[in-house]
Amino acid sequence: MITLLGGVVVTAVIVSGAATAEATSLSTRDRADAAAGWLARQMTAGERFENNFGFILPNQDLTVHAVFAFTAARTADAYSRRAMAWLARPDILTGYTGDGAFTSFATTNAKLALLVQVRGGDPTSFGGVDLISRLRDLQQPSGRFSDRTGFGDFSGPNTQSFALLALDRTAEGAPAAAADFLIAARCADGGYPLVFGQPTCTSAVEPTALATQALIAVGRHADAAVSLQYLLSAQHADGAFGDFSGVPNATGTAEAAQALRAAGRFVAASKAQSFLAGLQEGCSSDPARRGAVPNTAGFYDPTATTLRSTAIATLGLSGSHYSHLTTRGSTSGAPTLKCPKKK
Repeated sequence: MITLLGGVVVTAVIVSGAATAEATSLSTRDRADAAAGWLARQMTAGERFENNFGFILPNQDLTVHAVFAFTAARTADAYSRRAMAWLARPDILTGYTGDGAFTSFATTNAKLALLVQVRGGDPTSFGGVDLISRLRDLQQPSGRFSDRTGFGDFSGPNTQSFALLALDRTAEGAPAAAADFLIAARCADGGYPLVFGQPTCTSAVEPTALATQALIAVGRHADAAVSLQYLLSAQHADGAFGDFSGVPNATGTAEAAQALRAAGRFVAASKAQSFLAGLQEGCSSDPARRGAVPNTAGFYDPTATTLRSTAIATLGLSGSHYSHLTTRGSTSGAPTLKCPKKK
């Protein structure tokens, strides 16, 4: 899978577990804990993810999603703290969010601002940067949050949703115009597209799920309910959600599970959660794989897609969603899945 991360195209990922007592001393039967523990053990130096193009580049976005996952599972907090310190380094921060002058990426500023808030930090002073001011500065008169770059604007519905979620946690709150712009981009069937301005608006599960969470967070419940109906109609009988090909996958299912839970649709959310648990590598798998959540059944790829799908799936397995994430009750270790001893 190829992903644009703050203007950097990312493919393969370098992983290296932290061979420390905190990585191996705990065991759990909790699915979210096991997923978070597996993900933590894949980090380089127990603090970050990296990409290998024949040379090494930092993967800040995967690191950010990993910290969201650890926080949702309320485990691997030592890894979260190290990752946040790494993300605050000037070179790492600028490479992710832009320099704030010539380049500034709306998605990454919004996502990182939300993560800092979730972690109990101050997003107006993270690594010496005011992420909130930068984000508000990227809002256009239309209400859209757009990138400032010399090579295009890559913002979309997910950008708008992360911005609403982050700004909703500030004293000033999220601008009504920003919610209005997101709502206006909705497709006729109630879902949201991957990008703005499609010739034919085509709904996708992940941006719809994120938009539903954001609209609930800012109090636009009637509009969120429209998108919720799209999600419910897209759910498979086994609880899964798929991509455009209809193939059930972990990322779409996990994002939808969060939105369903945020909307109080607990039965549908639990079905999605059960599907994720069925994808997870369990006690019959090689011990090094236990806890990971492949994006599609049987496709375990520990250097690329399985890292991201496990990070996203952890939130779905935890029963949490972005609006309610908190560090309260977090523990430091990276637990392994508890399995019966072989006789």
